[in-house]
Parts: sequence; structure tokens; C-alpha cells
Amino acid sequence: MVQTDSNSSSVVEHKRVVIQNSHGEKLVGILHETGARELVIICHGFRSSKDRISMVNLAAAFEKEGISAFRFDFAGNGESEGSFQYGNYRREADDLRAVVKHYRGEKRCVVAIIGHSKGGNAVLIYASRYNDIQTVVNIAGRYDLKRGIEGRLGEDFREKIKQNGFIDVKNRRGKIEYRVTKESLMDRLATDTRVACQSIHPSCRVLTIHGTLDEFVPVEDAMEFDKYIPNHKLQIVEGADHEYTSHQDELASIVLEFVKTSLYKDKFIPKTSSSCSKIDKLIDSRL
Repeated sequence: MVQTDSNSSSVVEHKRVVIQNSHGEKLVGILHETGARELVIICHGFRSSKDRISMVNLAAAFEKEGISAFRFDFAGNGESEGSFQYGNYRREADDLRAVVKHYRGEKRCVVAIIGHSKGGNAVLIYASRYNDIQTVVNIAGRYDLKRGIEGRLGEDFREKIKQNGFIDVKNRRGKIEYRVTKESLMDRLATDTRVACQSIHPSCRVLTIHGTLDEFVPVEDAMEFDKYIPNHKLQIVEGADHEYTSHQDELASIVLEFVKTSLYKDKFIPKTSSSCSKIDKLIDSRL
């Protein structure tokens, strides 16, 4: 089921779109509609949303180039239905699958999937499982999923989760922000990033972008992605933090250039028309 409402401008429409995932939950997103058949999908990070400044800015950069963009909330985040889960990497890849299938049903050509932080892991897992998107952008994704847990859950998280079956994560005022269940923690620990990277088809072009001053995910993780993804480009942004706070324009420029290079290189977007017949035939031959 899809519901839309729009706020029209002279060139681009911003439409609120609701797509049902495989679990019956409604995923809410904003479509930056340029009228082009080509579409990029943008995925947010951990406990974030489609309205994060970098998500909005990336979508705006594509719409200025005449390429439509869709940014949405994973289940349990933002406006989407469902409960937030700590791990959930493969399920978020399934949410992305629902979005891709929806737009394919609308005869759109999904030319790239882009994810920030945890969303970067989601797009890579998607690429490893479905092999039907030719361009993938991983912005500050985490390679080693065993890292970063102690910082959020405490050094004794294994004992706590074993004893209670869950850990409540509180803010500085002592208010519970979210609950980490044993199942969701095990899901994270069982997600093998290396296997996923090695499973991405060599025909899929992958870009990893990472800032040297990322305070949440060390830049060394980007080097690991570069080791194991077959067709990979690594772009290190000097001085950028995890959110690219002072590097929004540079981030958008890098992502846009990579996606456009893929499109024009393979002639997926002729200069005189909006056609995806070549990529459609490629996808059909693999399914």
C-alpha cells in the first residue's frame, strides 16, 4: 500500500511515500521527484532518520542534477512503524529490498543505493545478497561490528545480557533511550562483514567514504572494506567527522560524482532521454 501527498515546486516534487515491508510494517520516506526514471535510494544510520541533514543534502544534490532520490526511515526509526532493534542489519537490508521492489514495480530504475554509518552496512549486505544494483555507496560504515559495543553498553555487557536477557541504554539524565535484547546483540555479533564484502559481485561498483576525524567509527575500518570488496574505490575525507558536519558539500560532491560516473560510463542515462533499458536487461539476466 502506498500513500502519497506532495508539496509541489516548479521543478521538483517532494512526496511523502509509505511502503509496506515484508513484516507488514509501514516504511515512511520522502521522494525527491524530478520526473527522471532513474532513482537513488538513501539510507540513514543508527537511531537516525531520513531527515538527518546529510540525508536531506544528498537527496537535494541528486535532484539538482535531475536524478530522483528517495530517503526513508528503517522500521523502528523516524516515522516508520516497528520497534527499534540494536542489531537488525539483515532486516534493514530487507527493508531496503521492499523499497527497491516497490520502485521497480513503478517502472523506476534504481541506479544506486547509498547508506550512512549503519546504513552503509545495510547497503553492502543488500548488495551481497541480491546482486541487482550496480552502484553502492558506503559512507562511514563499520567493518568490525564487535567494536563500539562497550562504548554504548559498558565493558560488562556480556555478563549483563546473560544475566538479564537485555540491557537498557540510558541517556545522561537516566532516561531509557532504547533496549538491547540478547537476540539483537547476537544478531550484530553474528553479522559477518568480511563474508558480505567478498560476496559482492565484481560488476558492482562500490565506493567507501570515511573521514579522518570520525569519532565513532575508526578510519581503519574503511581500509578493511578496501581489502575485501572486489570492485572498490576508497575516498578518505581529511578532517571530516562521522556526520561530515563541516564537509557536507564535499560529501555530496564525492557521492554525486561516483554515481554519475557509473551512469554515464555504462550509458544508462543517454543525454537526450531517461532510459534504463540496458540495466533492466542486465538485471533480468541475473534473476
